[in-house]
Amino acid sequence: MDVDDEDIAEKLRLSIGRFVRVVRAQADTVPPLQASALGTLDREGPCTIAALAAAHGVKHQSMSRTIADLETLGLVGRSRSPHDGRAFLIAITAAGTDALNGDRGSRRRWVSQAITTRLTPDERRALLTVPDLLDRLSGSA
Repeated sequence: MDVDDEDIAEKLRLSIGRFVRVVRAQADTVPPLQASALGTLDREGPCTIAALAAAHGVKHQSMSRTIADLETLGLVGRSRSPHDGRAFLIAITAAGTDALNGDRGSRRRWVSQAITTRLTPDERRALLTVPDLLDRLSGSA
């Protein structure tokens, strides 16, 4: 059987997209742009709204609203940049880290339950190889 890499790529793209949408619909507790901004701040540390907007491919105004919402909830804080007195750095707070970890835990539990209830032991073993394969594909970008 010949394998067409483009067919595999398209099936993978569709399947991963569908999987992400289902997991988000079932388990997310923080809205997607807020969760994404919190995730960036958690991984990268404090940064400006402009840097966050660029990292997420959204307009500055959209990210400003998102940060304002997160700030109102106490999930992020802002402070003056030590390098540019006109700029503010946005940082995740302890409450933001807790919210992000709660969201991640909710997704992890939903996926775990789906694996347990929908896959056979052989399918679960096969699924165990997928993260390594995706990591290898991601490393080639």
